[in-house]
Amino acid sequence: MPLSQIDPDNYDLLLSNKLDLINDQFAEFSIPKIDKFKSPTLNYRMRCEFRVWHDDDDLFHIMFEKETKQKVRIDQFPPASTLINSVMTDLTELLKPNEILRRKLFQIDYLSTLSGEILVSLLYHKQLDDEWLAAAKVLKQQLSDKYTINFVGRAKKQKIVLDKDYVIENLTVDGKQYIYKQVENSFTQPNAKVCEQMLSWAKNAIPYKGDLLELYCGNGNFSIALADKFDKVLATEISKTSVRSAQYNIEQNNIDNLKIIRMSAEEFTEAVNKTRKFTRLEGIELDDYKCETIFVDPPRAGLDEDTVKMVANYPNIIYISCNPNTLYDNLQELSKTHNIAKFAVFDQFPYTDHLECGVVLTAKSNR
Repeated sequence: MPLSQIDPDNYDLLLSNKLDLINDQFAEFSIPKIDKFKSPTLNYRMRCEFRVWHDDDDLFHIMFEKETKQKVRIDQFPPASTLINSVMTDLTELLKPNEILRRKLFQIDYLSTLSGEILVSLLYHKQLDDEWLAAAKVLKQQLSDKYTINFVGRAKKQKIVLDKDYVIENLTVDGKQYIYKQVENSFTQPNAKVCEQMLSWAKNAIPYKGDLLELYCGNGNFSIALADKFDKVLATEISKTSVRSAQYNIEQNNIDNLKIIRMSAEEFTEAVNKTRKFTRLEGIELDDYKCETIFVDPPRAGLDEDTVKMVANYPNIIYISCNPNTLYDNLQELSKTHNIAKFAVFDQFPYTDHLECGVVLTAKSNR
């Protein structure tokens, strides 16, 4: 986003305009009054990626303007967490005189947390050798006096970790704290404060009973927070990295009624419909789960046609969407069998056109 658009004094007006667009887009569904969840107006992004620009002895972060493609020097980035901004400054000053670490460095990624941990990934157009590793260890030691920090070095077919490739986040939801392992280069919620609000909304969205099925569970972000509302929870995720993180998070949060299986939503639909058998389901009897509720948080493409049909079989649907357009398409079908009981918006990305949505659907009595 252009930095000129980041104006906290204008935040409420911009959010109101986005809300008007959502009301217009979904008007045909006779949605209830929308619950609105605001973001902090500054320092809300927990992760950021910047290109690196070299200018003789100088070195700095840059971004590219979306329209003009012009590079913009970034010394401080107001949307980023205060931790990212602080590390950016100190890291840049240490990289400038260090020829080993700065040579062919083209990108720096930051993953920070509310809990005070930060992971920095340095990306290179060169192979990383023992000389680079020694210099990186010194860099980590220099910054560790001030920060809880770890580094990852990346080059073509290379990944070097000093000393962890993840951070541990602590999110507070309705007075309860949850622990989440978040791994470098895998999906995590970018706006932690809005994520806490999303989790609270989901936990209180319907009077829960029976078991829960979740598709696209990621690192267990929602399923772990929702587990104490249900008898049993079964969740699916296709990413191996996310499944491993979810298993760690289940253990750390002392969850004993949640199982994660590594399957895509499309594969799970085939398993439910008994059109295909999967060895990954060995030891899990799907018929043992009496799921009254299904939770879906699909990618931008939304739910595919077969998954929509499967989802429509559940009395209660909680749908988190990062793309209102594909949510609209899916509701064209789901509204035939379900009523929209609640509608919420979550402002994950202030000062942009993006708005995350949450919908609760309940089965029509005559379906």
